[in-house]
Amino acid sequence: MSNFSSITTASNPNPNKSIEVAQPPSDSVSSLSFSPKANILVATSWDNQVRCWEIMRNGPTVGSVPKASISHDQPVLCSAWKDDGTTVFSGGCDKQVKMWPLLSGGQPMTVAMHDAPIKEVAWIPEMNLLATGSWDKTLKYWDTRQPNPVHTQQLPDRCYALTVRHPLMVVGTADRNLIVFNLQNPQTEFKRITSPLKYQTRCVAAFPDQQGFLVGSIEGRVGVHHLDDAQQSKNFTFKCHREGNEIYSVNSLNFHPVHHTFATAGSDGAFNFWDKDSKQRLKAMSRCSQPIPCSTFNNDGSIFAYSVCYDWSKGAENHNPATAKSYIFLHLPQEAEVKGKPRIGTSGRK
Repeated sequence: MSNFSSITTASNPNPNKSIEVAQPPSDSVSSLSFSPKANILVATSWDNQVRCWEIMRNGPTVGSVPKASISHDQPVLCSAWKDDGTTVFSGGCDKQVKMWPLLSGGQPMTVAMHDAPIKEVAWIPEMNLLATGSWDKTLKYWDTRQPNPVHTQQLPDRCYALTVRHPLMVVGTADRNLIVFNLQNPQTEFKRITSPLKYQTRCVAAFPDQQGFLVGSIEGRVGVHHLDDAQQSKNFTFKCHREGNEIYSVNSLNFHPVHHTFATAGSDGAFNFWDKDSKQRLKAMSRCSQPIPCSTFNNDGSIFAYSVCYDWSKGAENHNPATAKSYIFLHLPQEAEVKGKPRIGTSGRK
């Protein structure tokens, strides 16, 4: 009986009974970003599109209305909002970032360029600058009113992941480098760390208190790393997104904006909620039938958006367009799923 139930779960894209977003992208979703000011969701996709939905919520009833979209010339890999919620930035394989004045209905314009695909983009309101990380091994800062970057920072390798909580910025590159910047002095590396995880970095997330960061790898592990040398004893790694001998990538790390617990999402099709301080998993959700490549909380943490689609980790030969439909789902976290728990005893071990 248990085998049968696992089979039915594995073939169901929505075993957690989440709310399905209307008119999802026609190809895999690469990033999800909520407006910091409203329940407006943006998704970028391998179908070269950036799409926007308005999410309406009335108690437990949630609906989505497709609002607008723009095109890139090639697959789009990343997105970010301006802090005032007016504007979306998107970058990808066409080596450019487009600035889309979404709320005013304006036309998108190119505001950043690299020599290779742009993997990460982040708006830094404290500096009024856009940061872009590329596979051309550079990090660039842009004043969107000027055609040239205000600073280009050489990276040791291709940018794979980026997280900002001013003044902390962490860039994860190929070859397991983690480069830490203090944005009060952005032209100098603050610290360079070799990832505590043995395999390729997939995602990073700065602590809300800027005292450290999470790093996730392709090998189903997350590292919790503090920057202060006096706090190194608090560092640890843990396994997640594994099923028996099967090991899956950790694709996404998101801190809850209120409770400061965090979510992981992986290529096993599962998402989980964790409390790093008590070292506990708060909630494990059922596995979806395809990987979860990206996820995000809305601005008050009442909605968790995640995509379910092929993530290309097994190559083009395992991609079946007939069955590989892309979905975006909305989960409404219960407080018990995302609110931290007091440490058990003194060790707080799981």
